[in-house]
Amino acid sequence: INLLFDNATYASVITGVQIDLTKPFINADTHDKHENKIIIQRTFRYRNQFISYKFLNNFNDLFFVGTIEEFNDLKKIIKDLNFYDCKDFLDMANIVNSSKFVIANSSITFPIAEGLQIPRLLESCPDFPAAQPHGKNAYNFYFQSHFEEKFNILYNLNN
Repeated sequence: INLLFDNATYASVITGVQIDLTKPFINADTHDKHENKIIIQRTFRYRNQFISYKFLNNFNDLFFVGTIEEFNDLKKIIKDLNFYDCKDFLDMANIVNSSKFVIANSSITFPIAEGLQIPRLLESCPDFPAAQPHGKNAYNFYFQSHFEEKFNILYNLNN
């Protein structure tokens, strides 16, 4: 089995259960203190070396979910980045469900956004492209120009 395969489709192949990945398949509440924020998770694994988050210094209301070490690393680039320490994955799902949109690499936050069908951007890793976006307002990017273009699409959504 080729592990460089869309994770969600891979699960369907293994289980024999085919689901419509363009529809929500998990539920979460909202988080009233973090509504309409841009949620970011960027793990140390599966990073794309062609991507810079520096342009995000022009935006407000950016919240990082993930480890404090990953936050501190990205905070070197995005000066006004805020940290939210999720108490568990349900808390993370509630933050994601309340967000304007999500930016993540292949990590737990992206599949949560997929399951909720929240607008989302996936930083695709050229070395391990196992995650793929499915559905409306779901994009991936390999190059900086695509990252900024898709970011602007989601940022201007419902404005």
